[in-house]
Formats: sequence, structure tokens, C-alpha cells
Amino acid sequence: MDTIDVQATNRRVIEQFRAGGEVEGMHRERLVLLTTRGRNSGKPRTVPMMYHRDGARLLVVASNIGAPKHPGWYLNLIADSRVKVEVDGHEFDGEALPLLGADYVRTWAELEKLYPFLADHQAKAREAKRVIPIVELSEED
Repeated sequence: MDTIDVQATNRRVIEQFRAGGEVEGMHRERLVLLTTRGRNSGKPRTVPMMYHRDGARLLVVASNIGAPKHPGWYLNLIADSRVKVEVDGHEFDGEALPLLGADYVRTWAELEKLYPFLADHQAKAREAKRVIPIVELSEED
């Protein structure tokens, strides 16, 4: 069984995304680059991920493919909510805030209908007693 070098894949996707062309194996129109500050290192950490527009809101899901732990980028933004976002040919400094309460429940139900694979991720995460966060990325004024 081949293992995937996630860091190498992320570097390739980031490079292709920033070059403005096709992103091999991905839908460019669904990608966002999110840069957080490393909670331990203090260094900028950029990751590519799928995003969803909910009206004017830009949302990302910290599913980590249903892993028992939150992804590193999510832990970074919990430590420091200031982020840099690159999406649709636009770059901005922003704030990343997890959805809560009824907003979370409503939004998760919508996302699960649109992206059925999220139900599998949530089932795996539940086994580890983890709730998958949904994060809104908003542009600073």
C-alpha cells in the first residue's frame, strides 16, 4: 500500500494554486489557502483545503478525515484567530471563528447534505468523542 506524503502534496497544491493554473487532482474553485501562526513555533503555516460559501460567509471544516484529533491548523487558530486567506484570486487578513450552537447545527446539516462524505468523517470522529468544527473565515475591517 502506497502512503501519501501529505506535506509534499500540500506544497505542490500551494505552489500550483499560487501560480494561478490548474491544481492537479483538485477543483481549484473549491480551494482556499489558509495561513495560521504555529501555536508552538510562531511561524506561518499554510494549508490548502476545501471551502464552502454560505451566503457571504466563507466556511472551512476541520474534519481531519474523521481522525481522533483536530488538525494542526485548527489548533493553531484556536491559539491565535488571526489568519491569512487566499481564495478566488483574492488575499486578505482575517479572523477565524468556530461556529457554535444552533448556527453550527444548522450549518452542519446543510454541509452534510451537500458533501455526503462529511457524514463518514463525523462518524469516525464521534468514535473518538470529537465534534468536527466548522470555522468561519471573515475579512478584517
